[in-house]
Amino acid sequence: MAVGRRKPDGEIIVHSDRSQYGSDDWQRFCRANNLATSMSLRGNCWDNAVAESFFNSLKKERIRKRIYKTRDLTRADIFDYIEVLYN
Repeated sequence: MAVGRRKPDGEIIVHSDRSQYGSDDWQRFCRANNLATSMSLRGNCWDNAVAESFFNSLKKERIRKRIYKTRDLTRADIFDYIEVLYN
């Protein structure tokens, strides 16, 4: 997992949509690794509407229409989408 590989300094905020990330096991893991959890309130879909909309557009308009050969090509294409087309 990323925490083990990167060993981050300071507190890291983990944003999630609740689901399995609200479990006791996950919360214990986060506390043990100095990760702060950030979740919207149950049933409040508007808390994260802007981010949800962006990622939905990214997936629908870009990612699902392509097959990437490398991570670097994937990153470059997503960067292009965000910086050139989306903004």
